[in-house]
Parts: sequence; C-alpha cells; structure tokens
Amino acid sequence: MITVNGDPVAWTPGMTVRDVLAERNFKFPLLVIKIDSTLVQPRDYPTTPVPDGAVVQVIHLMSGG
Repeated sequence: MITVNGDPVAWTPGMTVRDVLAERNFKFPLLVIKIDSTLVQPRDYPTTPVPDGAVVQVIHLMSGG
C-alpha cells in the first residue's frame, strides 16, 4: 500500500511514478512529484520506482496573472 495525496492506493511490484499518475488519472501538464519528500524529475517518471509504503505527493503547478 502507498499513499497518494493522503489517499491509500494499492501498490504493485515494479510500480513507477508514471504508473501512479495513470492509475490516479493525473493529466495536468505541470506537476511536481515527491516520493517520501524527494523530488522526482519529469524525465524520470517512467523509470522511478515507487516503493511499497511510500508517501507520494502530486502537486499541480498553477500560473496566472
């Protein structure tokens, strides 16, 4: 089990950041991802594993004027 933005989510072996984003239906183009308080670069989403028990934060970046 992992936690994504405070919600429990089933964990599967080999799960990556990209898998979490797809499973939780995150489609916003500007996201900041943290796993256990460590930032993950967008280029690394497909290859960064999410360990069992991880706390994942997905933050939407907004801009405006």
